[in-house]
Amino acid sequence: MTIAQETHYYSPEEYLEFEVNSELRHEYIDGLIIPMTGGTPNHNQITGNFYAVLNFALKRQPYQVFVTDQRLWIPKRRIHTYPDVMIVQTPLVFEEGRNDTITNPVMIAEVLSKSTKGYDRDEKFAAYRTIASFQEYILIDQYTIHVEQYVKTDNRKWMFLEYEDINDTLNLTSVSCQISLADIYDKVDFTSTES
Repeated sequence: MTIAQETHYYSPEEYLEFEVNSELRHEYIDGLIIPMTGGTPNHNQITGNFYAVLNFALKRQPYQVFVTDQRLWIPKRRIHTYPDVMIVQTPLVFEEGRNDTITNPVMIAEVLSKSTKGYDRDEKFAAYRTIASFQEYILIDQYTIHVEQYVKTDNRKWMFLEYEDINDTLNLTSVSCQISLADIYDKVDFTSTES
C-alpha cells in the first residue's frame, strides 16, 4: 500500500526566509520550493563568457549585468528564480521590502541543459514575458553551436532568430551590443557530456 504525501505550499515570505539561510539555491514556483542543480563546465564557461562580454561592453552605461546568483521576482506568476545572465537598466527596481531581489530585467539569457531546455523555452519564457521591462530572451545550447534569440517587437509580438555558425554575430536589441558566437563558445568542449 502506498501512502500519498501531502505537498506543502510556502508563501513567498517563507521561501525568502528559507532561501536567505540556505547554503544551496532554490527556485520558488507558486508555492513550491525547488532545489537548483549544479551546472556543467560547459554551462559555466558559456555563462561566464557571455557575462564577461556584456559587462565590458556596457561599462559606463545605465545598465548592470548579473550572473547566476541574482534572484529575480516575477510577481504575476509568483516565481523567484535565478537566470543565468540578466541585463537590468538602472535604477534597479527591487521586490517590495527587499534589496536582494530584482524585478526589472531588459534581457535574460539561459544556457540550456538537457533537463531544463523544455522548461526554459516554454513555461519560463512565458513567465518572463509577464515582466513589463523584459525585451529580449537568449537561449544558448551547451552541446552544439546554437543560439536562439527572441526579441519583443510590439505588445505580445516576438521575433525569433537563430544562429548556428561559429562565425555568426549575435546583435542584441535591448542594448547596443554585438557578441560573436566564437566569444560565447570560447573554451567550450563539445566532446564532454552532461553527467
